[in-house]
Amino acid sequence: MLAQRIGLLKSSCNAVLWATAEAVAASGTQIIDLTSGDIWSEPAPSVREGAIIAINRDLNRYSDTIVPMALRHALARKISAETAQPWSADEIAVTSGVEQALFNAAMALLNPGDEVLVPAPYWTAFPVHITLAGGEPVFIETRHNNYVPKLIDLAAALTSKTKAIVVSTPNNPTGAIYDRSTLSGIAQLAIDRDLWIIFDECFSAFAHAPHTHHPIVSVAPRARDRTLIVNSLSKALALAGWRIGYVAGPKEVIGAIDALQSSTSSHPNIMVQHALLHHLECGDATFELQLQRHVANARVLGLSILSTLTSIPQPSAQGGFHFYLDFSGWQQRANALCREFAADDVVNVLLMDAGVATVSGTLFGDPAGVRLSYGIDLELLEKALRRLVATLNTWN
Repeated sequence: MLAQRIGLLKSSCNAVLWATAEAVAASGTQIIDLTSGDIWSEPAPSVREGAIIAINRDLNRYSDTIVPMALRHALARKISAETAQPWSADEIAVTSGVEQALFNAAMALLNPGDEVLVPAPYWTAFPVHITLAGGEPVFIETRHNNYVPKLIDLAAALTSKTKAIVVSTPNNPTGAIYDRSTLSGIAQLAIDRDLWIIFDECFSAFAHAPHTHHPIVSVAPRARDRTLIVNSLSKALALAGWRIGYVAGPKEVIGAIDALQSSTSSHPNIMVQHALLHHLECGDATFELQLQRHVANARVLGLSILSTLTSIPQPSAQGGFHFYLDFSGWQQRANALCREFAADDVVNVLLMDAGVATVSGTLFGDPAGVRLSYGIDLELLEKALRRLVATLNTWN
């Protein structure tokens, strides 16, 4: 009865998990949620102020599809400063969150049968949007190289059908940050083979020293005319629920996104548009720096506790606000004993025995990984990770 494409979509990654969590909580166990993709924080004061101003000015009418020029000019100035490249307003499209930005990019670039290289583990939206657009994701294994793709592996996966490469740095779920050499190599590969680069830098505000985030168009300016930058201020300003994102790229692609968006969701929420514009014009970096310090402190705390794990490598957590635990050693030992093992087993045990909710790497194309958020209250984070360590260190 339903369209075949609906079969490509999966319900919320946490739906089954939280059904079990409710049963565990009913027994009196406190469930601590480490599944979050956002930071537990109030939004930036300048953003709240901008939203209130917009409400008081009765700004409730439709706007341009990819939003008025004032916000696009402001974002162009921001991106120009971040990339050391000049950007104009007509190279920017504002969307209802990064998910829509990624969907629009896939729909604007891909034809049926086109292949897209996707390093794995990957954010769940990448393969879904590629497939919905008629393309085919080609997964590139990265676990053997600290979750960063090797150029030789990317080159080996290229075919006459390859249309684009997805680059996600700092990476969700792994927290890996691509170094300049890797980004330069990917850019050159795209230039040589006439490929698009979909550059996801949503966690760029959280690169933890000594690691540094590099926009690919800064490392390789010649790749700019084949790169779509996808980002938002959802993480940096604690606005995940406000649903605002953007795409920066060549004018013809932005025009295509404009046409697509006008026939789907139209423009993002008008109040959020004006709130973000007010922040970009009147705000400063105070809130962002405070949030970055909070996340950095949570990371230090979490790494200290996770260092006491006895049979699992400590995560590097180079960027973002997730720890990614690698259980491939457990998987290999289970296979040697002719037993099955997957990250789902770990997630279930942590929920049932430790009262800690985590995300299985199977969602990200990795049956041996588990993602933990540290963007939560520090006291709860410490309690959750100590429970987790105690459980895993005694689990055979």
